[in-house]
Amino acid sequence: MNNIKTNILKVLFSILPISIIIGSSVSLLNIVLLILCFAFIYFSKNYIKIYDFKPVLFLIILNIYLLFNSLISVDMMSGIFRNFGFVRFILFFVMVNYLFSINEKNLDVLKIWMTIFFIVLVDIYIERFTGSNIFGFGKIDQIYGDRIISFFRNEPIAGSFICGFSFIIFGYILSFFKTKKKYKALGLLIILFCLIGIMLTGERSNSLKALIGIIIFISMIDYVKLKQKILIFISIFAIFFFAINFSDYLKFRYIDLIYSKIKLKDERKEFLDKSIYITLYKSGFYVFKNNPWFGVGNKNYRIETCDPKKNSIQKEYRCLTHPHQIYIEMLSEHGIIGTIIIMSIFFYLAFRIIRKIIDSKNYIQVGCLVFLLINFIPVLPSGPFFNNYNLTLFMINFSLMYAVNKKTNIFSKKND
Repeated sequence: MNNIKTNILKVLFSILPISIIIGSSVSLLNIVLLILCFAFIYFSKNYIKIYDFKPVLFLIILNIYLLFNSLISVDMMSGIFRNFGFVRFILFFVMVNYLFSINEKNLDVLKIWMTIFFIVLVDIYIERFTGSNIFGFGKIDQIYGDRIISFFRNEPIAGSFICGFSFIIFGYILSFFKTKKKYKALGLLIILFCLIGIMLTGERSNSLKALIGIIIFISMIDYVKLKQKILIFISIFAIFFFAINFSDYLKFRYIDLIYSKIKLKDERKEFLDKSIYITLYKSGFYVFKNNPWFGVGNKNYRIETCDPKKNSIQKEYRCLTHPHQIYIEMLSEHGIIGTIIIMSIFFYLAFRIIRKIIDSKNYIQVGCLVFLLINFIPVLPSGPFFNNYNLTLFMINFSLMYAVNKKTNIFSKKND
């Protein structure tokens, strides 16, 4: 019976990327089913033991803080479900570690993820060069202008999806190619293919994050020697800028759109005054300035800035869902104390095992760590950290970073 439950667990985990593509409600349902299935297995086996409880403890502390954050929020009901719902990611983290602790062959799940990943990636290329994806969605509808939507009919987030899974896939593929010299170059070409695919979506922030992440990823692994790494870095930058200049769309999106607005002094001043990102950054800063210690509360930036009374007094406020930058979002919604708590927990849990990751030369772990790091790059725009889509991608990488190595898996005795 437990084998059946374990197989169900594996199937549900295999289709997780598909559920994310379909939508937040489906991915939420998938994660809940994964947790329930794991709970049936866990409580039917009274000998299952967590040997490294520290990551779970710190995630519980984070969840307690988030619940406290709701109590002191401008509007408690606005963020309470998001804050209370974080508990599912704690259980998800435990579940992923369990899945990979019982059988190393469960890494085969990543073959399915890789297939889904490349289907979306190829679909991005198809939409860019034909005007619509294989289902007829896309820029041809003129809903999002020239942004690529691929299978994500409601939002142009194909680039963030590829970026979210790319470093897991890079680690999986390069681990396989590492011992096969004639395929090593193919692994690097796949990385370039993915980078250009993200660029083609028109998501500039995710493209820059992917570029930086690839440089860090290649720097941390022993896939090639140092001299070859230098050549690879030069090649990546050259191809990145060549692709921008070669494509009229990319050139417009990545260069002309910005350069045309800042090349002249008058236009530059107008751009700085009216740029949506700069005005949002300023708005978020003023929300933080008015609520410095604990912020206005998770998911409460919109409540604070869209309040007509406060908006009329605080001329710097810009009414929107979030400030579009992770640090400004954290400071405005969690203040100095909350931001320190959140950042300290995630950075501690990531860096406490970095030596084991490096010593083990586990490429998948390195890839997951890199994805976590590029989420915290300053200045670059970002989506709301605690919303279901972004946090799901983050916690998938965070959970796998621990789970895929016996030395760090919380259910393994070898994690000491």
